[in-house]
Amino acid sequence: MKKLRSGYTTGACAAAAAKGAMLAYLGCGLVLEVEIPFPDRSRVRFSLSRCEFIDFTNKTSLASVVKDAGDDPDVTNGATIEAYVSSNPDMKSLERISLVGGKGVGVVTKPGLAVPVGEPAINPVPRKMILEAVGEALNESGCDQTSRFVVTISIPEGEVLALKTLNKRLGIIGGLSILGTTGIVRPISAEAWTATISTSMSVATKAGIKEIVLSTGRTSERAVEEKFSFAEEALVMMGDYLRFSLEEAARYRFSRIHIAGMWAKILKAAMEIPQTHVRHGALEVDQAIAFISLSGISREIIRSLAGANTAREIYTRLIASGNMDIIRMVCSMARDYCRKTASLPVTVHLVDASGRIVVSV
Repeated sequence: MKKLRSGYTTGACAAAAAKGAMLAYLGCGLVLEVEIPFPDRSRVRFSLSRCEFIDFTNKTSLASVVKDAGDDPDVTNGATIEAYVSSNPDMKSLERISLVGGKGVGVVTKPGLAVPVGEPAINPVPRKMILEAVGEALNESGCDQTSRFVVTISIPEGEVLALKTLNKRLGIIGGLSILGTTGIVRPISAEAWTATISTSMSVATKAGIKEIVLSTGRTSERAVEEKFSFAEEALVMMGDYLRFSLEEAARYRFSRIHIAGMWAKILKAAMEIPQTHVRHGALEVDQAIAFISLSGISREIIRSLAGANTAREIYTRLIASGNMDIIRMVCSMARDYCRKTASLPVTVHLVDASGRIVVSV
C-alpha cells in the first residue's frame, strides 16, 4: 500500500506567508521562499506563490502560500493563504504586531471555542506561529523596535470553502478557521474529527444545551433534528468516532445523549465495536449473524439471513420477513453499550436510507 503523504496546516501556511510579507515590507528584495519555526522547534521551508510590495502609497506588502495538505482530503488543500503587512497607524498600540483576519477568515460568534467571541478565528497555536515567524523577519532585518505593524491573514476562497465545513454550526461566520496544533496535517488522521467533536460539545455546553445528538452522518442527523427540533448547537457530527464521542459527552456531563445512525453503524454499536469505520474492522456478515443468533432468535430466522452479502441486506431481509422486533432488539443493545460507555441516559434512533426514523429506544 502506498504511504500517504503528510502536508501542512492552514496555520503553518499563514505563518510562512506572514514572514514573506514582512520581508517584502522591509525591502528584502525578491523572496521566493521562507523558513519558519514549528511548535516542536523544527524548521520548515515554504515556497511563496507571491511576495511583493503592492501599495507604496499605503505601504502594504503581500505574500501568499498555496496550501499543500498532502494526501489528506482537506477542503482547503490547494487554497491560497495570503498575508498582508502594513504599518499600524496606532503608534500607541502595546503590541508590536497586531494580527487581524481578512477576507475569507471567519469571525467567532459563539462561546466555547479557543478564540473569544468577536475575534477572527485564528487559533492560539497558529497565532503563535505567525507572530514568531514575523518576529524572525523583524529581528533579521534589524528593524526599529518602535515600529508597529498590522498583519492581516486572508483566504480569498475562504467564505465559499467554509460552506463545506461545520464552521457555521460552531459559530464561525464568514469564512474558515486558521487551524493546526503541530503545523503538520496527517493524512486521514483522527485529530481533525475528534477536535471538532470536542469543540462542538464545548459550544453546546456554553449555549446551555443539556441533550445532544451524536450522529454518524448528515441523513441521520437531519431526521432527528427535524422530528425533535433540536437547537443547532445540540447537533454533534461524530462520524465513526463512537466511543470517543461517548466518553467526551460524559466529560461534559450532558443530561442525555441521542444516537442517530443507520443500521450498519447501530449494529456495530450493539456489537460493542468502538470505531465504526470499516478500516477499523469490517463488519463481517457471518459475524453479525452469529451475534444476532446469540440473543435467542429462532434457527428459522437465522437460516433466512444466511447468504446475505452486507449488513444492509440483513436489515432488508428482517424488514421483509416482518421481524421488526429483532431490529428493535439490536437498537436496544446498542443503547445499552452507549449507556455503559458514557454513564449517561441514551436514546438510540435508527434511521433508514430515506431519512425516516424507524426505531427510537
